[in-house]
Amino acid sequence: MSNYDSYPNPPASSHRRLTRRQDNKMVAGVCSGVADHFGVDPTLVRILLVAAVVFGFGTGIILYLAAWWLMPEA
Repeated sequence: MSNYDSYPNPPASSHRRLTRRQDNKMVAGVCSGVADHFGVDPTLVRILLVAAVVFGFGTGIILYLAAWWLMPEA
């Protein structure tokens, strides 16, 4: 018996895939998908993205475009 056999199985919700959402999307569904994955409000993720764009000198745009390209659609 290994050490991993004594731990309980993680809840099914922890195995959610990070996907772009087609419902509740504004541009590509990236923020909505991230919010759904972490269980937070999509508006909060959108506000954080805008803050990353403004205070991060455009880093948020690069992150958003990378996520749009890498995340599969739900």
